[in-house]
Amino acid sequence: MERRTTTDRPTIAIIGAGVIGLGIGWRLAQAGCRVAVYERGEAGKGASWAAAGMLAAGVETEPGELALHALNRASQLAWPGFAAELEAASGQSVELRQEGTLMVALNRDDAAQLRYTYDFQRNHGIALEWLSGAAARQREPFLHPNLAAAVYCAGDHQVENRKLVRALRAAFLAAGGALHEHKAVSAIESHNGKVTGLRLEDETVAADVVVLAAGAWSGEIAGLPPLARPPVRPIKGQMLSLRMDPAAPLLRHVVWTPRVYLVPRSDGRLIVGATSEERGFDGNLTAGGVFSLLEGVWRALPGVEELPIDEMWVGFRPGSRDDAPVLGPAQSEGTLDGLVYATGHHRNGILLTPVTADAVARYILDGEIAEVIRPFAMARFAVKGKVASKEKA
Repeated sequence: MERRTTTDRPTIAIIGAGVIGLGIGWRLAQAGCRVAVYERGEAGKGASWAAAGMLAAGVETEPGELALHALNRASQLAWPGFAAELEAASGQSVELRQEGTLMVALNRDDAAQLRYTYDFQRNHGIALEWLSGAAARQREPFLHPNLAAAVYCAGDHQVENRKLVRALRAAFLAAGGALHEHKAVSAIESHNGKVTGLRLEDETVAADVVVLAAGAWSGEIAGLPPLARPPVRPIKGQMLSLRMDPAAPLLRHVVWTPRVYLVPRSDGRLIVGATSEERGFDGNLTAGGVFSLLEGVWRALPGVEELPIDEMWVGFRPGSRDDAPVLGPAQSEGTLDGLVYATGHHRNGILLTPVTADAVARYILDGEIAEVIRPFAMARFAVKGKVASKEKA
């Protein structure tokens, strides 16, 4: 894509009004672009609403994910400035909390696995502190009394993702963006290998650039040639929240246990997540899923027995073939000029909002692909002229 002047801004259509789509739209609207976001339901009520809001670039790093860690880390470092700017633009808090994160081991086997993870992450430059069980309970007194060990990551935080959704919506609209809710996109329109717009149920809209940010539904949009269809699938996650006393909460840090993660909110909610299931778009809560969440939190935090259940829900993470995002332009032969990807964020959509919004907007405005997103191009799925299908994902 050629570099554009401020008087030659493209008309942009974004498919999907989650935090990724709204974040990109906000950045483009700030730059003076004509940008419209189309959402099949209510803005932000998909995976963005279902998430826990963890900014866990450190504790989630696993072998084979070092490029993803670099992307996650870049976005994590951007979060304080991004949050401050968004709060100023929207007039709304996103409740960025920076107490840090604990990973806990409940027995010797857990401690051995935790030590392996700790050594790996420390060897790759992640700042962590090893704690005895007693030291961990000094930080969080209501953790299980027989806790074996823990690791503290001061750099991993949380944001209230539902407040983030509302703030991004408000900032996008205040910057001049157009939001079309309950407007499902049935197809991407193109001519001679170039996108021309979107087809909705009752109309066609023109666009110079189309950003595919439809989360788990990104692979379902019609009108894409085979080499342009992202191998993104839904990964079902069941979650629930318990109600703590906000004046005397059982937990103050984000805590990762061997089975679940726990995210305390300032209003007293304790988010418990999440299952990871290959069930397509099955939105049912199940007895087994809910039981695994409740048992997992009870084993680490016995005092939850008396807490009321506040809410239970299902979300669909957008998982790609390698569980890393698909970012940037469709550059391979057989794809579409003017199509830009911002999907497949899996469990890191909230964390990656700042870097995705900035990098995708930068490409659309200036034609420059940020180095940090280059490993996540759609072209990495091309093998001998073919892209892996969703069935092989």
